[in-house]
Amino acid sequence: MKRARRRVLVTGGAGFLGSHLCERLLESGAEVLCVDNFFTGARENIAHLLAHPRFEVMRHDVTFPLYVEVDEIYNLACPASPVHYQHNPVQTVKTSVHGAINMLGLAKRTGARILQASTSEVYGDPTVHPQPEDYRGHVNPIGPRACYDEGKRCAETLFCDYHRQHGIPIRVARIFNTYGPRMHPNDGRVVSNFIVQALTGEPITLYGEGSQTRSFCYVDDLVEGLIRLMAAPDAATGPVNLGNPTEVSVRALAETVLRLTGSRAPLVRRPLPADDPVQRCPDIGKARRLLGWEPTVPLEEGLRRTIRHFAEVLDLPPLPRQAGMAA
Repeated sequence: MKRARRRVLVTGGAGFLGSHLCERLLESGAEVLCVDNFFTGARENIAHLLAHPRFEVMRHDVTFPLYVEVDEIYNLACPASPVHYQHNPVQTVKTSVHGAINMLGLAKRTGARILQASTSEVYGDPTVHPQPEDYRGHVNPIGPRACYDEGKRCAETLFCDYHRQHGIPIRVARIFNTYGPRMHPNDGRVVSNFIVQALTGEPITLYGEGSQTRSFCYVDDLVEGLIRLMAAPDAATGPVNLGNPTEVSVRALAETVLRLTGSRAPLVRRPLPADDPVQRCPDIGKARRLLGWEPTVPLEEGLRRTIRHFAEVLDLPPLPRQAGMAA
């Protein structure tokens, strides 16, 4: 019997990205089941949703099977920052691989459409720039980042094989650097690092010369891309790059954060981490064609919103308008 409302499972739903996705799905009228083991997710991220009549939260580790009835599955469960995924690399691989197997098994049983949150890390330290979906990557399979890179690559393989072998309706999104409110203050990623350091007056840590580039997509834009990919025709299995095609050097990002916060924190250099990509920028031609999607939030506007959030989390006084915080 068909349900009146679609019931959507979001694994990793209490995380940075997952909590924003849960919000948007509720706004669309869906029933949302948020599943998280709270290793990197936080109840604070979803506290404002707990009283919603169509929201349910379940503590569960996706490395174990899950028996629920759902129409759609967004598989976001996995630590996403180097600090977190390198803390327990074996568990990181298990989350990506066993988690994918368990969620695909659930999709097979229920007939649900399922989306895998993959990553730009599958491209490794790319030799092709910008990175299109048909680029096979340049990944070190035995390096300190491999638990995440190879775990996500294997998850993509599993998704494609379940689709070919069992006809599961899959979607694969390759997510590039995403930022915004609810990022973990200590997740080690460059945007949160720079903002927290600037707000607290600590030295801004640049790895290498700061000439390495990234492309930063605001979380609202990224969530819109995920929802459009899930709603796309079944032929649009992916992978589809979701990210901002505007490239920014890490040094330029640090200088922008300093200007927007009015901070006088000094820049200090540290050695580059192993296998840190020199360039990372998506070719989003496929997302534009298939989904009619591209980012709309400018970097400075997204940074202002994120800085305001971190100032509240750190219980700091409001920043002056001349520091770039005007609405």
